[in-house]
Amino acid sequence: MMNKKEDCYSMDRRKFIKLLAAGAVSETALLAAAGFETKSQTKSNNLIHRNEQPSMTYRKLGRTKFMSSRLVFGCGAALVGGKGVRLLGRAFEAGINHYDVGAEISYKGSERSLAPFLKAHRGKIWVASKSPLSVRVKSEESITLEQAKTAAKFWTKMLNTSLKNLQTEYVDAYYLMMVDNPSFVRSEEIYKAFLDAKGAGKVGHFGLSAHKNTQNVLEAAIETGWYDLAMIGITPAGWYDWSTKDLAEGTPPLVDLQPLLNRARDAGIGLIGMKAVRHLAPMAAKGRGDTTSFDKVYDGNFKTSPLNPFQRSIAYVLEHGLDVVNADMQNFKHLEENIVAAAASHTYFG
Repeated sequence: MMNKKEDCYSMDRRKFIKLLAAGAVSETALLAAAGFETKSQTKSNNLIHRNEQPSMTYRKLGRTKFMSSRLVFGCGAALVGGKGVRLLGRAFEAGINHYDVGAEISYKGSERSLAPFLKAHRGKIWVASKSPLSVRVKSEESITLEQAKTAAKFWTKMLNTSLKNLQTEYVDAYYLMMVDNPSFVRSEEIYKAFLDAKGAGKVGHFGLSAHKNTQNVLEAAIETGWYDLAMIGITPAGWYDWSTKDLAEGTPPLVDLQPLLNRARDAGIGLIGMKAVRHLAPMAAKGRGDTTSFDKVYDGNFKTSPLNPFQRSIAYVLEHGLDVVNADMQNFKHLEENIVAAAASHTYFG
């Protein structure tokens, strides 16, 4: 019999396998759900493997060499107030080994809510956190040296606070959050702050997250060669702009962005998609409420697949330039649906 603590993080495995099988749409996905190892899980001594399960697929995240589950558990909003903690054990059991959270000033209580789970699974999961910068400068303007120093000092302070809230001395990655100004990305002061933290054993990898002016931000990250990870707002129809809660004005579709994404990957940057389905969400959830928005970029076969519109968006971005996708999941239904989309995405595209 499970005790109360175990039940907080768990759910009957047979029920999960039944749900996965019901949503899977290919022999490959069904074999994975049944417990057969997939090609993506073949072990290699020079890669970092954590909690790999046959019900999930994995992809190397750039130069980190970490084999990340293609579905990343977005802990930020989901764990505010501890409301999504019950999903963590189910995600872990399904083979999700990558958990992304955020600083207290952005996601109140999320890091503290994740701390017990991190302690229980130390060494079996990858945890990244992030903080916005204290200095705000228009995306087209250049920052001053003083602004860069202030931003670097604040980033260091937020990293230390995040470590305290997570009850750990080390986090796998720490990002510049919601950066839209390329001059911050190119700041030697901020990069030095990361190197100092890495030298002190507090963080392993440097990253950024962006969902405004993202193309220019990613170009700057490629140029510097400093960034191991980039979490970008992107959809099958192109860049997502969080400030307008809509597709970025004039964005090309994702298929036309693949040369840029390939350059980023060639530069050693692991690419994490985010906001892949937000545009489809109801307006009450800061979406546009139109689940057909991306149909124009899908071919006929994929458009009529058994996947629902949200699953299609996740599967499509995974197979058109993104290594993994970060999703904010706040109930079991969405978690199970996203697991199926990530596990089966490769079966829809040659």
